[in-house]
Amino acid sequence: MKKIVDDDRLIYKCCNLYYMKNKTQVEICNTLGLSRATVSRMLALGREQGIVKIEVINPISYDYGELEQKLEQRFGLKEAIIVESEPLDTREEQMDMLSEAAFDYLSHILKNDDYVGVTMGRTLSHIAHVDKGYDKGNKLLFVPLYGGISQKRTEKRDVQSNRIAVEFAEKFGGDYVQFLSPGIFSSKEVKEIFLQEETVNYIYEYFSKLRIVVMGIGIPEAGGTALVAEGYLSEKELKDFVEMGAVGDASLYFYNIEGNTKPFDSFNQRVAGISQEQLKSIDIRIGVAGGIEKAKSVIGAVRSKNINVLITDSECARQMLKEV
Repeated sequence: MKKIVDDDRLIYKCCNLYYMKNKTQVEICNTLGLSRATVSRMLALGREQGIVKIEVINPISYDYGELEQKLEQRFGLKEAIIVESEPLDTREEQMDMLSEAAFDYLSHILKNDDYVGVTMGRTLSHIAHVDKGYDKGNKLLFVPLYGGISQKRTEKRDVQSNRIAVEFAEKFGGDYVQFLSPGIFSSKEVKEIFLQEETVNYIYEYFSKLRIVVMGIGIPEAGGTALVAEGYLSEKELKDFVEMGAVGDASLYFYNIEGNTKPFDSFNQRVAGISQEQLKSIDIRIGVAGGIEKAKSVIGAVRSKNINVLITDSECARQMLKEV
């Protein structure tokens, strides 16, 4: 004898009432004279037998999920997040979309007692000024990844790492520490002597506790990196690095398309900040950058292992896949 839960007509009727008529399970029980357990079982059978098909659609763009997966697989990323972009988008519009996506991602992954490393630059400053609120219930500590003292400011706004740590603490709640050192020294030897001081080298204790870092990604051309504007690098040095194959900088370190930082040791070794080895050991390393012109820079940053989570736009993502 056929069991009631195997009755295709009743299964369809239950599913129709539940999914199309928006009836509750209790209302279906009363209408059809069935038990709650029977109705629940019929709804499950409706999905198993294909009577009910549920589709989840990305509200921004259906193909971005596939594009994100391609980036993750091609570059070994822990996660890729892509926002919509159009060729006619202004730089400010592009920055707003990336910053909002970065803010949303951080809001999702931040945990109580997290130590979060931040770099300098306009990108991170934009994230800290996104017009969204955040539940400041977590105990957080924001740490600049390198020295944040320079004699200049970009666009009359202080975007150095110490200031970014303050802005992130204000936005997400929590506290911050300051790295009271120049970002770049005149020589490796001078840097090493300076960092022996206890009033400065305490910062390295915080580096060992970082779970998350957030960084922008610069490109070695006019307006593409904050290093020249902030007085860390001369125009001539930048030009020389380009001729040597530099495609970008992340966390103050220059690298080529293969992610190799060695050709730029003359500069990189003068950086007062977290070491490349220590940076690569951090669990979540977020890079935020967009625009077709930044594709090679982002590729180099991923290959250098500076980042393992990428927040970018569709133009940059597609160009990255074309480059490799």
